[in-house]
Amino acid sequence: MKKLLKVLLILVVIVIVAIGGIFLYVSSFLPNIDAPDDLVVEATPERIEHGRYLANELMGCVGCHATRDYSMFAGPINEDSKGAGGEKWDNTNGFPGSLYAPNITPAAIQDWTDGEIFRAITAGVDKDGNALFPIMPYLQYGKLPKEDIYDVIAYLRTIKPAHNEYPERKLDFPLSLIVNLMPKEGTHELKLDKSNPIKYGEYLVTAAACYDCHTKMDDKGQFVPGMDFAGGMEFNLSTGGVVRSANLTSDKETGIGNWTEEKFIKRFTLYSDSSYTPHKVIPGEFNTYMPWEYYSKLKEDDLKAMYAFFMSTNPVQNEVVKFTGN
Repeated sequence: MKKLLKVLLILVVIVIVAIGGIFLYVSSFLPNIDAPDDLVVEATPERIEHGRYLANELMGCVGCHATRDYSMFAGPINEDSKGAGGEKWDNTNGFPGSLYAPNITPAAIQDWTDGEIFRAITAGVDKDGNALFPIMPYLQYGKLPKEDIYDVIAYLRTIKPAHNEYPERKLDFPLSLIVNLMPKEGTHELKLDKSNPIKYGEYLVTAAACYDCHTKMDDKGQFVPGMDFAGGMEFNLSTGGVVRSANLTSDKETGIGNWTEEKFIKRFTLYSDSSYTPHKVIPGEFNTYMPWEYYSKLKEDDLKAMYAFFMSTNPVQNEVVKFTGN
């Protein structure tokens, strides 16, 4: 009996040491991402202008790194906060911890090299080697052509500086450890080929990170296999209730398979009309996280290509209850 207890004790010690070793490795030696490239982006007028379109309309960088007024429909961006960060995610809206969108204006990134900014956008590692949480969709941005990221970097260097600072991120355990496993080297596999509407649409949809909001997650925070773009991602609203992302697949019953190209485009351009004004949202009333404000300014040809891509997706039958009040 004593011999058995001794063996069990040894096994317990081995397990504890192994777990401790894994903890130490994940917390101290990850993420294992290459050092930033020795990169200097040439800030040409053409590069800055394309970067402006990407960062404001398609990728939404300056809109995500801002604050939004969710007392109004679709949470319009507070103009003086663009790029200056400040939007907070915490337990009240279902986020496992507390995180503020950081400041990405020149005042905050002046000490970052272009290579460090490129690595953060495409691989999810900051200037100091820390893992970024993928609410910043670097897993999507890492698929984009390198030239697009260079254009974004050139543009960000030109926006109005803001000296905003925010509290450090706090993630709940074990996510505080798991986040170090998330960064991934960019593949830059997508090409900007406007001759093929579906492939061009795939590029645009990836840049807009549609997948990240329109694909349901399981209880472990993993995207559900086979549910690509089928909607159902839940978002707690500060005005009360839960809103869910729409099914964007080609399914004719529960997705957008019956939508015409004209209807798809109009769904976006509705919010760019000069006569449109966001309405006040009463507590408990339907609202949305969909940032219509900047997506409404997408070019019509780009919207046509995105429509072509969504029509090419596998039809996934998933009836989404858009909103549930308190």
